[in-house]
Amino acid sequence: MILVTGSSGFIGMYAAERLLQEGKEVVGIDNHNDYYDINLKKTRQERLALYENFHFHEIDLADASALEKVFSEYEIEVVINLGAQAGVRYSLDRPDKYIQSNIVGFSNILEMCRRHQVKHLIYASSSSVYGANKKMPFSPEDGVNHPVSLYAATKKSNELLAHTYSHLYSLPTTGLRFFTVYGPLGRPDMAYFKFANKIVNDEPIQVYNNGDMMRDFTYIDDIVEGIVRLIPETPAGDPEWDAGNPDPSTSYAPYRVYNIGNNQPVVLMEFIETLEKHLGMEARKEYMPMQPGDVQATYANIDSLQQAVGFKPVTTLDQGIKKFVDWYKAFYPEHFSERSAPRDVENKR
Repeated sequence: MILVTGSSGFIGMYAAERLLQEGKEVVGIDNHNDYYDINLKKTRQERLALYENFHFHEIDLADASALEKVFSEYEIEVVINLGAQAGVRYSLDRPDKYIQSNIVGFSNILEMCRRHQVKHLIYASSSSVYGANKKMPFSPEDGVNHPVSLYAATKKSNELLAHTYSHLYSLPTTGLRFFTVYGPLGRPDMAYFKFANKIVNDEPIQVYNNGDMMRDFTYIDDIVEGIVRLIPETPAGDPEWDAGNPDPSTSYAPYRVYNIGNNQPVVLMEFIETLEKHLGMEARKEYMPMQPGDVQATYANIDSLQQAVGFKPVTTLDQGIKKFVDWYKAFYPEHFSERSAPRDVENKR
């Protein structure tokens, strides 16, 4: 049996659904917080509830006693921990939520995995951990000791805590540094979703750093493929690990960290133009300076993940944005009334 935390979240729902489609028994956990539109979370949860092999519990990861009940009720062999307080900018306003969910909650997950002898813990880290790093592409073999947001610091802390449990209790752990995941039923706090909302309402979009930003946009199906392939790849300690020249992505303990991204960074303006094309509308742009906690570029080196499980993203930006827009139009038909009739982008260029 597999436990997926954050099962009503964006990545969590798709990961759980893929496992359910493969016939796996899946336990889902989510606290359905109101960080963004709760209707999206309920829609995802209702989609999973259609599967007989799905078992859902609405609890908070910071509630250790509630977690203990779940682990005691089911024979959980694998945990995919995707539940966390997300968002870089929100961490500037509410750091307490990040400590409670991402630190306290994750430490509870580690304790449950230890007590109940879980065979493999896969957990979400983030490309944000690279922080002030300038060397491109970002590699999991590089140090990540200079985070520039509290969110990033909590994700780095997760990696450190995981290694400690791998060392002390031989708990196999795999951390995944996600790079700007997008797709249908995604998070409305993400730039592409906010852009779509503003474009269809003819409101200006805020383009930071004059659009001179690059992101390794990764389509959700590619992310899920990487996660699923890693489930049977339980890490083992590397006997040749060199303490004199330590590789932070591996260890003498059963611990691994991978990047999981598209490996093809896209300039933000190209991303916006692709979104405009599929919406059939042109954005009004308001150029803004770089925001605190943001980084200018992200670019994933995924060599180690390719070597481990043959992971290679297959969804192009154009394909992924089209799928998102098709879903968006169906989910928010009211945004496409006569008041927001499409403005022909191609004729304006």
